[in-house]
Amino acid sequence: MRTKPQVGEDDAMRSEVAATLTMSSPEPATALLQIAVADPATEQLTVLSGGTAVEPEEFEVHGARVHRLQLLAGDTTVTYSASVEEGAAPRKVTPAEWAEALRPSRYCPSDQLEGFASTEFDRTLPRAELVPAVAAWVNRRLVYTAGSSRPVDTAVDTLLLGQGVCRDYAHLTITLLRALEIPARLVAAYAPGLSPMDFHAVVEADVDGVWSVVDATRLAPTRSLVRICSGRDAADTAFLSLFGGVAQFRTMTVTATTDGPLPAPDDAPFPLP
Repeated sequence: MRTKPQVGEDDAMRSEVAATLTMSSPEPATALLQIAVADPATEQLTVLSGGTAVEPEEFEVHGARVHRLQLLAGDTTVTYSASVEEGAAPRKVTPAEWAEALRPSRYCPSDQLEGFASTEFDRTLPRAELVPAVAAWVNRRLVYTAGSSRPVDTAVDTLLLGQGVCRDYAHLTITLLRALEIPARLVAAYAPGLSPMDFHAVVEADVDGVWSVVDATRLAPTRSLVRICSGRDAADTAFLSLFGGVAQFRTMTVTATTDGPLPAPDDAPFPLP
């Protein structure tokens, strides 16, 4: 259990998130988890592996909270829950983040779409207008289709296919923004209001020196998102990675709620705490 002093006003929005993952392996294996929220008020993470309680090892990778688990042979169940209080300050773009978020990455080969992006978008627009314009373009261009993409698909594959899921929408948005020389990165989040409920992928872009969120899927209010972690693309933000043996992912259940009415959808870039 992790707790921190409560912050903010008494009427600040409070979100409750949870996730349960199951996996199995005929022999010991190692798992890396990125399901813990970035700034919890309270949280609890429990792991039962091979009938035995396992203590997760927590560390940071580029600011993301990662838990490493040494799984025993047999079935493993991971249960996570957290409460989050609204009120953290917006995140300013550091020079190192600025540089990293401009470079092409595994799923976001922005150098391949520079000419295309320059043809499709007006680079002279202020970023507060250009960033949502790119997200809106991706929303119109793609059709949200569960199971339509492969884990290895890049943003170029998504553009040609014309469909995908949230990570594909995020990768194409990021790639076009970087092609327009706007730093952008992927954010993994819990998303109250999302249907069907799942982990969600959205985009953060540098708008006047502040990381600001847009969601090209428009499937959940950006103002209710709960940050898990951010990275260059999905390679940095995977909720589960399994190594060693023949470990196999089985099932997942995700929930995310707020203690009041959900905010109205907002297409404008929004600083996510």
